Amino acid sequence: MKTLRALAALLSYPSTDLIEAADEIRQVIDSDGILPLAVRGELHRLIDDLAGGDLYDLQERYGLLFDRTRSLSLHLFEHVHGESRDRGQAMVDLLKLYEESGYTPTATELPDFLPLFLEYASTRPPQAAIELIGQPANVIAALRERLAKRSSPYVAVMSALLAISKARLDEKALAVLRAEPDPEPDDLEALDAAWEEEEVTFGPGAADAKGACGVEGLSTRLRAAMRPAEGVAPPLAHGRSTGRHATAPSNPGVRS
Repeated sequence: MKTLRALAALLSYPSTDLIEAADEIRQVIDSDGILPLAVRGELHRLIDDLAGGDLYDLQERYGLLFDRTRSLSLHLFEHVHGESRDRGQAMVDLLKLYEESGYTPTATELPDFLPLFLEYASTRPPQAAIELIGQPANVIAALRERLAKRSSPYVAVMSALLAISKARLDEKALAVLRAEPDPEPDDLEALDAAWEEEEVTFGPGAADAKGACGVEGLSTRLRAAMRPAEGVAPPLAHGRSTGRHATAPSNPGVRS
């Protein structure tokens, strides 16, 4: 599904390659035709914003949104496991799912990085890709709300993912996500406090958390990777910094 690769590119750290691929990304989104016209219009505005912006300004904006602000993290397990020890096993499970499907990530990012996850989904058959994108639908919906609050053009990508998945959202899980601290990137004291929050779990009970990402009928392994587990290895290192940027999962072009 080429549209998923296009969306992965749009969520990647702004670069010269991404800007130069703007027309190609736009063409893929339009030619695939899987998104409603209104959503495509939102994506066109994001593409225009990226293509016409100053690269350094775009990079600074991206870092303030996605690297500095935990509530906008593009690492899916950040919203499920936080910094708990369960996150490490979740990473291992997700990476194993990638490998067993014949997908070898080319980026140096952690496996739960949303653009990387979308790259993987784009390699699956259409129905499997749709179900896969539905797994983290509640997290994506929360990200959309937070980006909309900031009038960020990146809200278009989250709207597109929800339109593709057509997943039924879990209001209880969303309520927990909405209760997370969501400070502005220039409020350093509030940001530090947010990063120090305890593990977050979702669902009817913490131990039985179906998770912010749960949707019935998808791979057992992926579902297990998205929920807390007991007695697992320590988590992989997670870079919290104001200067780290996310690496694009692959060349921003979306040719197959």
